[in-house]
Amino acid sequence: MIKLSSELRQFSADIGYEFKDPGLLITALTHSSISSATRSDNERLEFLGDRVLGLVMAQALLDLDAKATEGQLAPRFNALVRKETCADVARSIGIGNLLKLGRSEMISGGRRKEALLGDAMEALIAAVYRDGGFTEAQALILRLWNTRITSVKADARDPKTALQEWAQARKGPPPNYVELSRSGPDHAPQFEIEVRLHSGEAAQAKAGSKRQAEQAAAKLLLERLGA
Repeated sequence: MIKLSSELRQFSADIGYEFKDPGLLITALTHSSISSATRSDNERLEFLGDRVLGLVMAQALLDLDAKATEGQLAPRFNALVRKETCADVARSIGIGNLLKLGRSEMISGGRRKEALLGDAMEALIAAVYRDGGFTEAQALILRLWNTRITSVKADARDPKTALQEWAQARKGPPPNYVELSRSGPDHAPQFEIEVRLHSGEAAQAKAGSKRQAEQAAAKLLLERLGA
């Protein structure tokens, strides 16, 4: 019988779920960079967890707003299940410190990488689902997402989508994103991105990933446009 370390037992207590099969929790926290023939990684659990999360969120949003249209629900749903949100939830419960990573990933700052944190969060959801069933997984998600669900904006489109729709509504081509610079060490890079419209309006922003920098630049440009 696999036994959890005191650190993982405390983690289980913190998230409010005790595993009958502790091996599922260990697998959920194991990245492919350290997997082997005898040690499974969390990729299959991540695949399942993404689907469980989607179902729970779709149901939660329907229950929260009985009058919302599909067009209103879709952006709210996307805001709640996207990788950045999963990573944010993962940070809030300290998953990064518990990840089992290969040496190369540890050196490159894997414990802080958004993709790895988001994947591990989805894998954790699947681990609870496999161990305790849908009701337990649903309870975990609703607990951890909590006010993110009730406070999600009526129009939760991400800035890049909103800016593209703004341009399309004015018969213009999609915004153009250009990487201006990349600085910092591999484990903590900084990207500077410029977004420019065909009409000449532009904005720049920096962030720790290209996607985040693009979103930040799009948000800044939308604010300048008064959109």
